[in-house]
Amino acid sequence: MTTEYPSVLLIYTGGTIGMIENPETGALENFNFDHLMKHVPELKRFNYRISSYQFDPPIDSSDMEPSYWAKLVKIINYNYDYFDGFVILHGTDTMAYTASALSFMLENLNKPVILTGSQLPIGTLRTDGKENLITAIEIAAAKNSDGMPIVPEVCIFFENHLMRGNRTTKINAENFNAFRSFNYPALARVGIHIKYEPSLILKRDAALPLKPHYLFDANVVILTLFPGIQQSIVSAVLHVPGLKAVVLKTFGSGNAPQKEWFIRELKEATERGI
Repeated sequence: MTTEYPSVLLIYTGGTIGMIENPETGALENFNFDHLMKHVPELKRFNYRISSYQFDPPIDSSDMEPSYWAKLVKIINYNYDYFDGFVILHGTDTMAYTASALSFMLENLNKPVILTGSQLPIGTLRTDGKENLITAIEIAAAKNSDGMPIVPEVCIFFENHLMRGNRTTKINAENFNAFRSFNYPALARVGIHIKYEPSLILKRDAALPLKPHYLFDANVVILTLFPGIQQSIVSAVLHVPGLKAVVLKTFGSGNAPQKEWFIRELKEATERGI
């Protein structure tokens, strides 16, 4: 480290959290994160070295795709030795997708990568953005008594809950409590204090170097089953040119139709190497 203070790199991809109102037109505009302390003066109370990087231009999270995930991995890998943790500001619609992807693309990650955002722009009066941002930075900089990161994994922090990135889903477009981890408990809860759950947080081997992955095969499709799904639909999906894999979203605990045509379509697809 180049300083005795904890260091955090803030990466702004786009999204609601980075918007402020133009006082002349009333329109929402992206603010310059080089002037972060001006917009969030509370950060000055931290003895942290906070640097920022912003996508130019910022993107709507609905436009997120694997090439942007690769860009994030490159930014983190390039700066990995210079910062104690990373905070990614991201639109909420695809935040869980990005968190899931990064959790696999950043192999042997031994530092916090915390994604957060907001439901209201950071420049509005009742914004949830300031609290989410401030706490995400605090978590990204947090170390235990041995000087090791407390949360060395990819997470989402939102509305007082720190959740494992690849277990998190957006559940609400209006409430501040917009994300939930259904099948894994929260890694930390935030009130007066940040209460971590050490037994739930990944244990990492600090001796292993970060192994970044940049390439995704986009020839994958999600097929959601529903009552009355027709053979023509299933067949059309399974015959997409260049298709490599299919993720089947089934019923309940993994149940699917037992109809002869459905089983045959899947069997023929696997025989084609899908």
